[in-house]
Amino acid sequence: MRFLILFLACFVFNVTFAQPDSLFIKKVQEKYEGPQWIQKNKASFDLSEVAFVNWNSGGANSISGLLGFETSANYADKFFAWRNNATIQYGVNKQEDREIRKTDDLLEINSNLGYKPEAKSNWFYSTRLNFRTQLTNGYKYPNTDEPISRFMAPGYLFFGGGMEYGKEIEKVSLYFSPLTLKATFVLDKDLANAGSFGVKPAVLDLAGNIIIPGERVRREVGILLTNSYEMEVAENINVKNQLSLYSDYINNFGNVDVDWRLDFDFKVNQFVRASFGSHIRYDDDIKTKKPSEIEGEFDEAGAKLQWKQMLGVGVAVDF
Repeated sequence: MRFLILFLACFVFNVTFAQPDSLFIKKVQEKYEGPQWIQKNKASFDLSEVAFVNWNSGGANSISGLLGFETSANYADKFFAWRNNATIQYGVNKQEDREIRKTDDLLEINSNLGYKPEAKSNWFYSTRLNFRTQLTNGYKYPNTDEPISRFMAPGYLFFGGGMEYGKEIEKVSLYFSPLTLKATFVLDKDLANAGSFGVKPAVLDLAGNIIIPGERVRREVGILLTNSYEMEVAENINVKNQLSLYSDYINNFGNVDVDWRLDFDFKVNQFVRASFGSHIRYDDDIKTKKPSEIEGEFDEAGAKLQWKQMLGVGVAVDF
């Protein structure tokens, strides 16, 4: 029930604040300027630091850094809109008397091709691809001997087709796909055998030996609804929202996977900026664990809401 409420809250928030005719969105140019490619690149580095000298309240010195790179190549003409982008993010934290720990790790690629039969229409027949994974091992600190995630463990691929509405499609988009393939990759043998990230775990005999290895790929076919928009809420304050709602037809249809990102960008000058972001995820296939009554063993505790919050000040360069 609570995830149905979350789904409705996300949907209402996005529909309310992402109307294509929003006053925050610049008006579309009436004059057609011909087919064109537009490429943009952005590199950023955010830094946060805390230092103590004879501080009687106590505390530990720490420093955090987040490096990001985004690139996009978009094509548009009277009938076609083809949008492509890739994002890499990597962040670390070093605290006094503690090893360096990873705070963020993302590799994401998106491609969206849309066709509209009439030049003045805002409706597109669209096909969309999304792929994301991470670059390095993830750990449940302080244990750094057993990775809980790796490159392509997990990796996610969404591919499907449907209808998309966007008056200025690079700024505002509402996409509905009645048929989308979702593939979850767990290419690490140990994580696949453990059934991590929703793949089928290995089958063991009574002695604990593997009879049938765990599956490396989980395939789903379902319905996908996404909403994204960018707007200037005040001078030098921009917001970017991305919401994805997915439900598998075969396994527990109606149980919605949620991926919701909300990012604020505060521009200080041409290079210096501050950023604040929130990322909420819920995936029923990703189960958590709790200590078992048997010492050293764990029981499945079901899926839980995941939330990540980011705040940083740094530099950003567009080129």
